[in-house]
Amino acid sequence: MLGKTTEFFTNVKGELKKVTWPTKKDTYGSTLVVISVVIVIGIFLWVVDSALSTLIRVILS
Repeated sequence: MLGKTTEFFTNVKGELKKVTWPTKKDTYGSTLVVISVVIVIGIFLWVVDSALSTLIRVILS
């Protein structure tokens, strides 16, 4: 049991050494893209929600 666990973590360590990690610049750029998209989608949903709320209010009154 202990031998398999040790072997597993040894393999994990070996695989992590093969990973090409993003640079700080790449990470920063990707983060800005994600934040920008979230803001744009949030504004879009807010506009659609406001429009539908107004439409429903007009229909019901």
